[in-house]
Amino acid sequence: MKDRIVILDFGSQTTHLIGRRIRERGVYAEIVPGDSPVSEWLDGSVRGIILSGSPASVHDEGSPRPDSAVYRQGLPILGICYGLQVTALMQGGTVAPSDTREYGPAPVKINTDHALVEGLSRSFISWMSHGDTLRRLPEGSVEIASTSQGVPAIVSIPTLSFVGLQFHPEVSHTESGGAILDNFATRLCGARRQWSVENYLQQLEKDVRAKVQDKPVLLLISGGVDSSVVAAALLKTLNPDQVHLMYVDTGLMRKDESREIGAALKRLGAKNLYLVDAEERFLTALAGVTEPEEKRTIIGDLFMTVQETEVLNRLPGEYLLAQGTLYTDLIESGDGVGRGANTIKSHHNVASPLVRTKREAGLVVEPLAALYKDEVRELGRLLGLPEEIVGRHPFPGPGLAVRILGEVTRERCEILREVDALYIQALRDAGLYDEIWQAFAVLLPIRSVGVAGDQRAYGEVIALRAITSRDGMTADVYGFQPEFLRNLAANITNRIPQVGRVVYDCSGKPPATIEWE
Repeated sequence: MKDRIVILDFGSQTTHLIGRRIRERGVYAEIVPGDSPVSEWLDGSVRGIILSGSPASVHDEGSPRPDSAVYRQGLPILGICYGLQVTALMQGGTVAPSDTREYGPAPVKINTDHALVEGLSRSFISWMSHGDTLRRLPEGSVEIASTSQGVPAIVSIPTLSFVGLQFHPEVSHTESGGAILDNFATRLCGARRQWSVENYLQQLEKDVRAKVQDKPVLLLISGGVDSSVVAAALLKTLNPDQVHLMYVDTGLMRKDESREIGAALKRLGAKNLYLVDAEERFLTALAGVTEPEEKRTIIGDLFMTVQETEVLNRLPGEYLLAQGTLYTDLIESGDGVGRGANTIKSHHNVASPLVRTKREAGLVVEPLAALYKDEVRELGRLLGLPEEIVGRHPFPGPGLAVRILGEVTRERCEILREVDALYIQALRDAGLYDEIWQAFAVLLPIRSVGVAGDQRAYGEVIALRAITSRDGMTADVYGFQPEFLRNLAANITNRIPQVGRVVYDCSGKPPATIEWE
């Protein structure tokens, strides 16, 4: 059995980042519901336990609690934010609401040596996100580190083999956060480094064969990284005759994307490839719709309806639906492993009622559902996909519909397509494309007065977005040189006369999401 760290999930949006960071260090991590009984997940392979954060306060009615038996197993335990607070409360300490919510960077100073902070600088910047604070530590506790305000930041309870953090080591904003998690997994828990994407691929192949057997599999492919990697995995794992790839042109794709995708799918060796022109159906369904979640629901359901209609004569009988669902899709849609995750935004491949129905019937294959985007790219390279596919910026399933704020029309799609093409080409020409995690343009639901020649103009407003990230869960704004942005804005407004103003989005994630809708 592989050594593993079990993470009890209390609904934090960053729970899966904890597992991701540990897996980066080669240690296998598994996530289970935070309130599940110890007997459901404990076996001889477990080397340590992590209690995650939570959107709840320990004082909320019905707030989640770990099985008290967790503290009697003699295993090392790490509590993160809520995980520390709930442990302190259950062990006789006092947790009280803070005067103000502590959110963002906070200096931490190490006061006492401990294996968890071995090799770290004696002071570092942490990332806080909590509304409660520790007023009194449980008996026998040791304060390992404190914030600049004198508040406990790292606390040890030796009798429980417990150490807790008031900050989040899993987010990239915390300096040495990965080293802290590595110290816990390897030094405190003694877990061996046995996990890799190569091992995941081997397990993926076994799992897919076991689930699919001899049934046909249909993959709705967008041509982006996720669906392309799923296509490559299915074609490698199964008989290619079983694999059916359907590309639905919704009219919401980027410039020349349909042509490029058709060529890429053929290069993958697909034998059953269906290219469906559904632009009119999608634009008609979206007419007059402006609310983002309604757009996503309409697109998700129509995807499934088109698929059912188009495949009826091609795949008689039962078939499985394959999707490129990632960890982040499940988390942001409120479908994390725990029972308390908040919905940030729905993803059509998760939240669509038709998709949920198929998933509940066991008819959905999601080979990437345990992976983050960077792991997916690594998997794609292992499968032999070319870099122009593997290194492509993420593109949302609903396409341009969620980058056009307000009503989606054919004219607005054409404007945004042209803007996006100019933007991406400018990045490539400047050698910046591969430095950026994701870059795209957004068409805003407003117009702005301007001057074209000697005449008053009233043009569309475009927002440009470019971020850097490791996994899509947190993101920083890319720092363009002002000259680049000035030249790009001039090029867009000169070549696309409908656009009168260009702005740059300087919001990070959090508090914003990467996409605008």
